[in-house]
Amino acid sequence: MNSQQPLDPHALGRVHLIGMGGAGMSAVARLLLARGVPVSGSDAKDSAGLRDLESLGATVFVGQDAAHVAGASTVVVSTAIREQNPELAAARGAGLRVLHRSQALAAAMHGRRVIAVAGTHGKTTTSSMTAVALRAAGLRPSWAIGAHVADLGANAGFDAGEWFVAEADESDGSFMAYHPEVAVVTNVEPDHLDHYGSAEAFHRAFDEFSDTIREGGTLVACADDPGAARLAERRRTRGGAVLSYGTDPGADVVLSELTPHGTGTTCRIGFPVPGGRREALLELAVPGAHNAADAAAAFAAGCAAGADPEQLLAGLADFHGSARRFDLKGEQGGVRVFDDYAHHPTEVAAALGAARDVAGGRRVLAIFQPHLYSRTREFAEAFCRALELADLACVTDVFGAREQPEPGITGATITGHARNGRVVSTPATREAVEAVVARAEPGDVVMTVGAGDVTTLGPQVLAALARH
Repeated sequence: MNSQQPLDPHALGRVHLIGMGGAGMSAVARLLLARGVPVSGSDAKDSAGLRDLESLGATVFVGQDAAHVAGASTVVVSTAIREQNPELAAARGAGLRVLHRSQALAAAMHGRRVIAVAGTHGKTTTSSMTAVALRAAGLRPSWAIGAHVADLGANAGFDAGEWFVAEADESDGSFMAYHPEVAVVTNVEPDHLDHYGSAEAFHRAFDEFSDTIREGGTLVACADDPGAARLAERRRTRGGAVLSYGTDPGADVVLSELTPHGTGTTCRIGFPVPGGRREALLELAVPGAHNAADAAAAFAAGCAAGADPEQLLAGLADFHGSARRFDLKGEQGGVRVFDDYAHHPTEVAAALGAARDVAGGRRVLAIFQPHLYSRTREFAEAFCRALELADLACVTDVFGAREQPEPGITGATITGHARNGRVVSTPATREAVEAVVARAEPGDVVMTVGAGDVTTLGPQVLAALARH
């Protein structure tokens, strides 16, 4: 999908983005504005993100109307935009160029050397770390990431360096658009089966993504993940360059001696240098083995881009996380409340494992909101096993997002696999908040987990703790 060579952004004319307030679309708008392209856009509701884009020069519409595309040459949509949308229908009727978000992002990258970060889990953190580390190494990268990154000041930016770091979303196959010089694959674990239909098709998509790497480019792949390791082996047999990373002693970049400390992690990192290998200390201000692995991926990508290893390590030490990735919302009565975007069983297990490290022997209490009916159906038992890492996990109703409800698929589909009393059904979010607050004691960690509006519960938990 979308594998053609990217357009020059200055050939797009005025660009109108439907749903411009979303994380991915706002990144494209920000980049096009930085490149001097006139931009307009709409969203169903107003937001600080829209007003920020307006301050940068975008014409902003709240609500969607066919009249908003008047004067545009190109209209940009995401997979979430339906053909019945009045602005898209007007664009089709007028014969305007319609681009998928990934194609518009590829145009915004035009003329830059691309590092594209893909994988079922860890894309946002790895791409954020890569951009932060390259900036610390003096390479002045541009970037487009699916979340706000405090260390960078925004989810996207256009700078003077030759490298562009992009989070490459596999959910709809659109990650074929970028033709990277360095492609990072953190893992290949089937997901988004509502789009792909089968695990085999999902794996084939990553094979095709690997095939889009430019001649002479490098695949950075996790040696600890079977899917990524298979992808790396396939590329090696075809003569392509691979830089592997992980805790596997046979990897090119090797992590060892992982030690949690508070909300951070320390480990050793070994890597190839001309004439042999070196080992150094990797210090991180974010918790969990999954973040250490993401840092190793970012380090390997930076090395593939020619950055100085010592400067990359210094940049990684200064990385403080991305929005909704183990994001501290506050503390009340000695109870810390974190929010995490985890929405796949492997991600949930990683987030709760990190919470265990941070809790340091105290309890972990979680509110989990399943995301998508299809994902809940496919992975119900795996979600339950992951949630058992918490001392109490309250599972709410499903956040359907783009999907219509499926009969019989609810949060209880997950809790029906519970083997003990730690994973319980609390369909209403209010009920979940009350349950964790009633159990919370000083020193405990509360996690709100999921890709839906569960992110709004952190402040509610803190307020309820203050009243409790």
